[in-house]
Amino acid sequence: MEFALTEEQQAIFDMARDFGQTRIAPFARDWEAEGSIPRDLWPDLAELGFGGLYVAEEHGGAGLTRLDGTLVFEALSMACPSVAAFLSIHNMCARMIDAHGSTEMRARVLPGAVAMTTLLSYCLTEPGSGSDAAALRSRATPTPEGYSLSGAKAFISGGGYSDAYVVMARTGEDGPRGISALLVAADTPGLGFGGLEDKMGWRSQPTRALQFDDCAVPRANLLGQEGHGFRYAMAGLDGGRLNIAACSLGGAQAALDATLAYMRDRQAFGQRLDQFQALQFRLAEAEIQLQAAQVFLRQAAWKLDTGAPDASTFCAMAKAFVTEAGCRVVDDCLQLHGGYGYLADYGIEKLVRDLRVHRILEGTNEIMRVLVARSLVAQS
Repeated sequence: MEFALTEEQQAIFDMARDFGQTRIAPFARDWEAEGSIPRDLWPDLAELGFGGLYVAEEHGGAGLTRLDGTLVFEALSMACPSVAAFLSIHNMCARMIDAHGSTEMRARVLPGAVAMTTLLSYCLTEPGSGSDAAALRSRATPTPEGYSLSGAKAFISGGGYSDAYVVMARTGEDGPRGISALLVAADTPGLGFGGLEDKMGWRSQPTRALQFDDCAVPRANLLGQEGHGFRYAMAGLDGGRLNIAACSLGGAQAALDATLAYMRDRQAFGQRLDQFQALQFRLAEAEIQLQAAQVFLRQAAWKLDTGAPDASTFCAMAKAFVTEAGCRVVDDCLQLHGGYGYLADYGIEKLVRDLRVHRILEGTNEIMRVLVARSLVAQS
C-alpha cells in the first residue's frame, strides 16, 4: 500500500477543494438558513466528474476508486460537510444502479444521474427499524406490471428534493432475504412526503419522511434480482461509511485550520494563544487524531478497492474511529476559540453540529462495533 497520493489523486483532491472553497464555502451558512441547496450547484459539480464517481466509464461515469472518492468528500467537506454528504448519497445510489440495474435502466437513468440533472436518494431506514434494517416493513406486492409499494421511510436525505429514490422494500419472506431494491420516481402517484425535519446539523440538506400508498412501480425499476436488495444495500453502505468518514475528516481539518489561524491572531496575558504550552498540547492532539484517522480511512478504502476479505470490517472500524475523532477535534476547536467558537460567524459551531450525525448514520457506531466483534469472534 502506497501512503503518498499519486499526482492524479492529488489533482482530484485539489480540484474538489478549490471548487468547495469558491462555490460552496461562501454560501454554506445561507443555504443552511434556507434549508436547501441550490439545484444549479449540482450540474457544475457533475462537470468535474463528481456526479458518477463510481459509475463505470463506459456508462458515462468517472470510474474512480473508493480511495479516490474519499479524497473528493474530504476536500468538499472542508467547505461544507452537509453538501458533501448529499453528494455521497447520490453517488451511492448511482453506483447501485450501475452495478445492479438492467442495461435498459442504466441507459434510462445514468445519463441524468451522472450529469446531476437527476438527483438520487437512498431509502432504507424506517420509523420502526433503524439499526435493525432487515426488519423493514415496507412491502412491494407483485402485480402484472411490476409492484405495488406501500409503507414509510424516515430520515431520508433529499426527501421531496431528489428526482428518484432507491427504495429497499419487502417482496418476500421476513428477514434480509425477502428484501428487494426498487427505483421510485419522485412523481409516482401515491408517493407523499412529510414536513421538512428541523435538525441539529446538515440543515442545508432537506430531510423528510416518505410515505408510499400503493405506488405502482414498473418491473423495469427492479434493481438486480428479487430478494437481493438487502445485499445490494449493505454493499453500498461499505462505501457510504468511507465517504461519511471522509466528510468527518475534512470538516475536522477545516476546524483545525481555522483554529490555528485564530490562535495565531488572538492574544491573552501578553502573548499569542498558540504560544501557551497547554494549548499547544491540545493542537498537537488534534493533529495526531487527524493523521491517524486519515491513514485508517485510506487503508480501509484500499482494502475495499482491492477486494480484501476483511474490507467490510475495516470500513466499519474506519467509520467508527474517524467520525469519533472528527467529533473530538471539532469540539476541542470550539473550546480553543472560547466564546467566539459558540458564535455562528466563526463557523466552528456549524462543524460541531454537522459532524455529530456522522456517528449515527450509515450504521451507528455501536453497530460498527457489533460488526467488528462478530468478525473477531468468527476468527477465534
